Parts: sequence; structure tokens; C-alpha cells
Amino acid sequence: MNPTAPNHSASGQVTFLGAGPGDPGLLTLRAVEALASADVLIADPQVLDVVRVHARAQVDTPLQASADEASIPAGVPAIRDTANLVMAAARAGKRVVRAVTGDPGLDGYVAEEMLACAAEGIVFEVVPGIAAAVGVPAYAGVPLRDAQGTDVRFIDARTADARCWSEVGASDATAVVSTTLDTVAAAAGELVSAGRKPDTPLTVTVAGTTTRQRTWTATLGSVAQVLKAAKVLPSPDGGQPVIAVVGERSAAAQRDRLSWFESKPLFGWRVLVPRTKEQAASLSDQLVSYGAVSHEVPTIAVEPPRTPQQMERAVKGLVTGRYEWIAFTSVNAVKAVREKFEEYGLDARAFAGIKVAAVGEQTAKALVAFGVKPDLVPSGEQSAAGLLEDWPPYDPVFDPIDRVFLPRADIATETLVAGLIELGWEVDDVTAYRTVRASPPPAETREAIKGGGFDAVLFTSSSTVRNLVGIAGKPHNVTVIACIGPATAKTAEEHGLRVDVMSPEPSVHKLAEALADFGAARRDAALEAGDPVTRPSERRPGSRRRARS
Repeated sequence: MNPTAPNHSASGQVTFLGAGPGDPGLLTLRAVEALASADVLIADPQVLDVVRVHARAQVDTPLQASADEASIPAGVPAIRDTANLVMAAARAGKRVVRAVTGDPGLDGYVAEEMLACAAEGIVFEVVPGIAAAVGVPAYAGVPLRDAQGTDVRFIDARTADARCWSEVGASDATAVVSTTLDTVAAAAGELVSAGRKPDTPLTVTVAGTTTRQRTWTATLGSVAQVLKAAKVLPSPDGGQPVIAVVGERSAAAQRDRLSWFESKPLFGWRVLVPRTKEQAASLSDQLVSYGAVSHEVPTIAVEPPRTPQQMERAVKGLVTGRYEWIAFTSVNAVKAVREKFEEYGLDARAFAGIKVAAVGEQTAKALVAFGVKPDLVPSGEQSAAGLLEDWPPYDPVFDPIDRVFLPRADIATETLVAGLIELGWEVDDVTAYRTVRASPPPAETREAIKGGGFDAVLFTSSSTVRNLVGIAGKPHNVTVIACIGPATAKTAEEHGLRVDVMSPEPSVHKLAEALADFGAARRDAALEAGDPVTRPSERRPGSRRRARS
């Protein structure tokens, strides 16, 4: 037996994982797989939130140090000493994920951790990530090479020596410099001293690949003045990392055409969605695609009906063949019936022989997750009226049973019941759940709502207007108010709100699209006037002083 061979049974395994430069969407599929099976997650603080969402709820996350070593409490390991944490967990037989910013192959400290694993025979693997020096320029709209091709040199200003600066300064290579905001001018000076012309184009990007990203175009000789004129420096945040791209062929002069990320219509906007995270999932994804940051605030809470007997009789009727149809008009209705099924030990097989209708994409998805494929979904408007347009009239020849089970909220309108009766059906209109006003959001969220910290609010019903104002206060007058239809807009105006955006159709996705069109028009107007592009929240008095990252 080879005494130096890895002892797979006695030790765990370590995955050194690159989490990319900041955008959660840049994690690789392999990275997500590794995170899902981790027992222990040891991550750089900058990417902990990015990777933790993909780990199991019970994953162990040992306390990590902040980037500012001066603020590290006694007894807390610094980032460069995380090898001790990694090794201890691996020796205990754990599956360890060590997540780092960018790519692990470019992190010297991680290389030391890999060597420590190799020395003890601990099995490890490496999952590459997108390096900041590559990902950030791509998000800034700065290609590193053109059609003619050129060398690309990567420089870490913290460790670069005189020879490194001299070699790059004497060449025409595109230089990608990793540095900090308050030292980028010094790095530019090093290149000029080494032979680069002061008028060489340069871009500086901070918070790259996140919705806080900002990019400035300058030259080696003017970068200090440009950052000062933009009121970026001097700044207490001068120590934050930046990526500077230097070179005539780096397309810095073409950023007005290539800046795809920062030119998104809602780039950096904080958009308040008065719905739960589950209800707002697809809407939030759409807002993110426009460059926004979605913040969900529940305005209603769902509770069981005060008298459950009616719901119990209806569910038993499903099993005994009382109904021809069951119609779900919300995700909450699906959830209520599913919970009652589980209470009785039933599953989706109880729907055998019953036709199922669903209003809305999310309701249909909730049914499919339950194991039920809807027989009828409105072909047009996703509403009770849209469902009635496609609902067949009762025909005693083809329909052996004339009764419909309609589980819904206590405050639902009578539109669907009346329409079904008109089509010849008998309806068991059952209160499956009650909707009540949700608890107020945290104080910080309430302050942001009333103080103009949000750029826009999407109101998807009159009740969301009334409930949000009731639990959190009225949005600030700089906040863009977007409403799903005339009735919701009227309620907003009754509460003293100025409606800026109206959806052309009663659809949450059309509402988000309308807000994006509003944001794009606002951006175009600012550029045409020669003004800086700002978010609505940046226009409020004192916003610069109170702004948070």
C-alpha cells in the first residue's frame, strides 16, 4: 500500500470554486452543483451572498473575516489563513466548498491552500470562475482585442514591480490593471513613466458586473481629473477595487455603442414589488433583465378560513365524484387545496376524472408542481373574464355532472361565479383562504419607501396600493408609480400618488415592460440634453449625502 496515497475514506473533499466578479448569474453550472452538496461553505466575504443561496439550508459557514484586516476581531481568521478552516473541515470528512472572488487560479493564497491539501493527501478539485479582469471589461463594453489583434497583459498593481511596469509601458499591448479607486491615477502614472503616451485611452470600472457598476472613460494623463470632476474622488470608498483597461485597441472610444450593461433601461433602479417572493418570482426575473434590483414586500398575508367545514366538504366531494370541474384562480387557492389533500392523505390522483382550470401562468405552474396538468387556461386575458370566454357551456349530453368547485379568497369578486351560472353550471363557491393585511416591513424598508430610496413601485391591484400605504406609508414623490390598469391607478391617485406609468394590458409582465419603456425614454432624454443619466432616487434633496450602495 502506498503510504502517500490519499485516504478517501478518512478525509473529506475540497472544491476550490471561482464565484466570478459579482453577478450571481455568472456562476457556472458545476459551481451550483458543488454548492448544493457542500457540508461546509468557506467563502470570501465579497461573494458569500452570491454563493450561499445555492447551498443547503443546513450548510455550515464558519465565520469569515472582512476585507479590512484592521477591523478583524480577535480570534477570527484572516482570509489568507482560511487554509486552517478548510483543512479542519476536510479532516473531519466534510465536503468543503472554498469560494473565492473571480477565479481560484489567479488567487495566490488559494494556491497555498491547494498545496496544503495535496501535502495531506486530501482530495480536491477546482471549479474555474470568470476572472474579474476578464468579466468586468466585458460588462463595461470594453473588448480587450480588436480584429487586428493585440497582446493583452494583466497587471495586479498591488504586486507589480518596476520591471512589469517597464515591459507593459514600452509595448502597445492592452493592459488590464487590477487596482483600487484611489490608486488608479498612480498606476496610470507608472505606465506614463514607463513610456506610454499620456493621451492613451483608459476606462475605469468600479463594482463591475453588479447593478452598482460605473465606468469612466479618460486617458492616462487625465484620469485623476476625470474622477475628481465626477466627484468620485476623494472618497471614503477609495479603497474599493477597480479594473482599468488601457490601450488604443481596447475600444474605449466606442463605449457609447458597446456599453450593453450600464445602458439597460432600468439599470441600477431599486424597484419595489408589493408581492411575496413566490408571487413575484417571474416578475422579478424580468425586472433584473432590465438592469433593476427587485425588492419584494408582501402586502397581504394568507390565513385559513374561519370556518373550515365548507372547504372540508368540498374536498371530500372531489373524491366522491361531486364535481365535473375545479377552477383555480390563484396560487394560494392551489396551496390551500393541496394542504387539505395532505391533511387527508390524498395526492394528485384524487383529480382523476375531474377537469381542471387555471388562471395565470404561476397558478398553472403551481398545479404542475402538484402533479396536475390544467385542462383549461385562458387563451387571452389571464383573469376571470378571460377564463369565462373559453369556458364551455353546460351540456347535459356531454357533461354527466353540472357542478363546479371554485376554491378562492374571501374577498374575491363574483364575476366568475355569475358567469359560470349564466353558462348553465352549478357552482360551489368555497372560501379556501382569507387574505389579511401583512405585517409592516422592516424599519429600513419603510424609511426607503417614504424617503425616496426606491426608484419605482409596481402596483398590481388596488389592494396592493391600499395595503402598502397602510403598512409602510406613502411612497416619496420622486418615486415612479406604475399601475397595472385604470382601477389601480384611480386608487393610487386617491391616495395622493402621481401615476407615471400605466400598463397597456392587465398583465404584470406588460407592466414591467411599460416601466422599462419609461426608463429608456428617460435615459434617452438625459443623453440628448447632455445631462448625466441618473435614477429617480438620485434626484431627491440630499440624495448624494444619504445614498447607500
